[in-house]
Amino acid sequence: MRKKAVLAAAFAATAALTLSACGSGDDAGKPVADVSVPAKTKAATVLDQPFTKPDLVLTDTHGKKYDLREQTKGKPTLIYFGYTNCPDVCPLIMSNIAFAKRALPKADQDNLRVVFVTTDPERDTPSSLGSWLKSQDPSFIGLTGDFTAIQQGARQIGIGIDAPKKEKDGTVVSMHGSQVIAFSPKTDKGYLLYSEDTSPDDYTKDLPEIVKGENP
Repeated sequence: MRKKAVLAAAFAATAALTLSACGSGDDAGKPVADVSVPAKTKAATVLDQPFTKPDLVLTDTHGKKYDLREQTKGKPTLIYFGYTNCPDVCPLIMSNIAFAKRALPKADQDNLRVVFVTTDPERDTPSSLGSWLKSQDPSFIGLTGDFTAIQQGARQIGIGIDAPKKEKDGTVVSMHGSQVIAFSPKTDKGYLLYSEDTSPDDYTKDLPEIVKGENP
């Protein structure tokens, strides 16, 4: 496992301020604030004070209620907040995870939960979210619902998100943290954090350990 240890509380205080603009324009992908986060030379940042899963009850792509904590309990889980109209960061991250997941044995693929929570619930309906995720991996779980609830859930794991904003040219931009948090099936705690720069090979190397719930 490639990693770097850091306090979760300290990370949450800084990561919530670092958001990526998933939209067109010269500022797309740039942080909205200059935030100093611990340097890392490995793929994963390991939190020595892990996050608890967000207390979120939303709607899945089938239109059914989905209790995130309850329905991923005891399962290796990756959680990412983004939106389907993002032209760059979000689809890249999800495709990288999908690529790595396919390298796992079938039983491990079935056990892994990959949860995509929309930051643009007004446009990301259960149907549209489901269609988008199907092109990535049919097993990926998509959640939508009340924006305020989503924003509060994201903050519980140090992810900052802003309400989608319509630009003068009509483009809708959603500012959100682009971190992926991995949760252990043994403790249901989020020990590992991945940035948008994490490569498919990085995920491929780490997913077997994440699925097993090995402590970093």
